[in-house]
Amino acid sequence: MRRSLPVVVLGSLCVVSIAQATTYMRVEKDGTKTYSDRPIPGGQPIDVKPAQGYSAPASSGNSSRPPAREADEFRYQSCGVTPENDSTFTNPEMVPIALVTNPGLRSSDTVIMKVDGQAVGQPGTTNYTMAAPVDRGTHTVSVTITDQSGKTLCSVTSAFHVTRPGLNAPANRPRPTPH
Repeated sequence: MRRSLPVVVLGSLCVVSIAQATTYMRVEKDGTKTYSDRPIPGGQPIDVKPAQGYSAPASSGNSSRPPAREADEFRYQSCGVTPENDSTFTNPEMVPIALVTNPGLRSSDTVIMKVDGQAVGQPGTTNYTMAAPVDRGTHTVSVTITDQSGKTLCSVTSAFHVTRPGLNAPANRPRPTPH
């Protein structure tokens, strides 16, 4: 570590001295130009303009960060969907589905709700009711919330089950009465 410090300091000094060095130019007989950092016969010192730079404009307002960044940093603290994952419904007439977010849904965000892979309702739908007949089996609800630029802010999935036991199902056979 002690050996590398002098090398870094010496290198920095060389860079500074090169940056402040005079540049010489000579025009050759064929019209080409020769440049050098050392005086050359027939050469003249020239003024080299510094490289173009850029300074960001001063921020307006009291915020320490640009306003565009605030939208990039927005996050929903939580988002969920009902029915909860692994819920079971027996002979339902309907199954209500709802999106819940904290904080509440922003009006500028887009909601896409899908049931069993098919979009339901209009974009922005936060509530949907599966009406009769609700088929038996497992159903999947997925909801994605995106901002105006298409960035996903929240994505949630839930699977629920619908059972429709029949009279011939082993679980529903009448038990024999004791004699």
